[in-house]
Amino acid sequence: MQKQGNIKISSENMMPIIKKWLYSDKDIFLREIVANGIDAITKYNKLVSMGEANPDENGYNVKISVDKKSKTLTVEDNGIGMTADEVEKYITQIAFSGASDFLEKYEKAGGDGIIGHFGLGFYSAYMVSEDVEIFTKSYKDEPAVHWESDGNSTYTIDDCDKSERGTKIVMHIANEEKEFLEESNIKNLVKKYCSFMPYNVYVNFKGDGKDEPLNTTTPLYAKIPKDCTDEDYKKFYTDTFMDYNEPIFWVHLNMDYPFKLKGILYFPKVRNKLELERGKVKLYCNQVFIADNIKEVIPEYLMLLNGVIDCPDIPLNVSRSFLQNDRQVQKISKHIVKKVADKLTSLYKSDREKYEKCWEDISNFIKFGCIKDNDFYEKVKDIIIYKNIDGKFVSISDLLPQKAAESENADGEGKQKDSETPSPKTIYYVSDEEQQSQYIKLFKDEGLSAICCDNFIDPHFLSYLEYKAPDKIKFMRIDADIDGALKSEDNGDDSVITDIFKNAIGSDKVTVKTEKLKNSEVPAIIVVDEYMRRYSEMGQFYGMSEGDLNKTIIVNVASPIISKLKELDDEKQKFVAGYVYSLALASFKKLSPEELSKFQKDNITLLTEYIK
Repeated sequence: MQKQGNIKISSENMMPIIKKWLYSDKDIFLREIVANGIDAITKYNKLVSMGEANPDENGYNVKISVDKKSKTLTVEDNGIGMTADEVEKYITQIAFSGASDFLEKYEKAGGDGIIGHFGLGFYSAYMVSEDVEIFTKSYKDEPAVHWESDGNSTYTIDDCDKSERGTKIVMHIANEEKEFLEESNIKNLVKKYCSFMPYNVYVNFKGDGKDEPLNTTTPLYAKIPKDCTDEDYKKFYTDTFMDYNEPIFWVHLNMDYPFKLKGILYFPKVRNKLELERGKVKLYCNQVFIADNIKEVIPEYLMLLNGVIDCPDIPLNVSRSFLQNDRQVQKISKHIVKKVADKLTSLYKSDREKYEKCWEDISNFIKFGCIKDNDFYEKVKDIIIYKNIDGKFVSISDLLPQKAAESENADGEGKQKDSETPSPKTIYYVSDEEQQSQYIKLFKDEGLSAICCDNFIDPHFLSYLEYKAPDKIKFMRIDADIDGALKSEDNGDDSVITDIFKNAIGSDKVTVKTEKLKNSEVPAIIVVDEYMRRYSEMGQFYGMSEGDLNKTIIVNVASPIISKLKELDDEKQKFVAGYVYSLALASFKKLSPEELSKFQKDNITLLTEYIK
């Protein structure tokens, strides 16, 4: 007997909203409908395990059929099915959820794995359909039911001749949504949203024995870590992210208390160390895809990684504001961060050689993570390393003053008096080994060292480290000043040489100083105040034009060239001093077109004199 009625919603204006705005991406309807089918199978399996239903010898699956001719997309499961009363309750009263009643009834037996969104999720079908039909038969001995609605707040419900247990949803695709009648599109959506659903999902099942499910019912992340091999992890990475570069290493998350969390986070190889490449962390709920890169669950800096996180405690459909303020979600996020930090620390301590080989690929992630999250910084601050100009890795923590003090104490030397305030230790760094090669040579010749900071994030990160330990450390680029160890003990002041260079340079933005350096090969070098240069670079980062920084030229009076300068006439003094300034400038930075033109002319002049 056919029956008619109104869909029980709070307002007649609700249906258009559901049809158009239920989800931000309308293709997610397929996830909802397939998830409902998986949910129905899970419920039936629970009844089987409790002895309240008979097992299905043919197995459980969800079959999707695309029929372009009839313009229908069908999703069918062999799960628990529904009676007429249940259709009325779970479909027409969309404020209720079938799973909530089911879990309440069987809570003592346990209800893990129930997705529980049949109801509102079902109506996502109307985002792409002009009419939807349901054919369903319950596992109970009751007649099969046919339900239909065109989405205009009315429906019909009647008996039908469906003989097999389960539910079939037939969506009559709207004319403007024909893309969902392309088999290739549907397969892509299944792979996107249903890759790890716990029962087989087929598209256009033929039943000839050659059908292959489009999903993996037991994904690697759901397994116990000790049962997984390196090859398993690499294959899962390639299959999931279509990245054929092997990941460097990975973190397998697997816990059941105080919340359930499984997943694998991969550290990918860096393609370009001059930028932060965004990865993709896929979030799942009971093997049902929710979204990529939800920053409320996965901290932003972890999204530089690739990975899969499955957490049943995070509901499928929930607002971002809820996630942001939910304490359980915050605990999950903190736990993920802790596990990643633990993995990095463990690798550093147990296999320093591998850690150093990986550093170029993971350094961006670690530095960015430190800047964004103080808790993460506190966990990894002792494993931050840099390569020095001798090609060896050193940790920042080893360079800090307290490390040196600890070493001295271990050797029996006395501790520093409590009343003394230690001054920050200066650590020199190189940002461009090729451009700053002259400065590097000076340092090496005197047995000094500097760390190499050639990554775009390093200027920000060094400032961050100074901020975290202002009384312990400060960084200075190798061309920012002359280290005391480079100077001779003899006084290098020479007012005559100073005047010669001032006259030759003729710029009030260049300060001239004379020093007697231990290395006599270098006639002069350029230095620029560290913090003025940083300020200028920060301005450039935010789109401001490059300023003309005030420079200081350190003229080396120990150089034979400089010592003979006073013997020349005024014209030659000016030429040689100007040429020495150009040489120093070329070692400091890339010459501007005007500077390069002058330098070339001076070289031609020298060559002309030489071949006379």
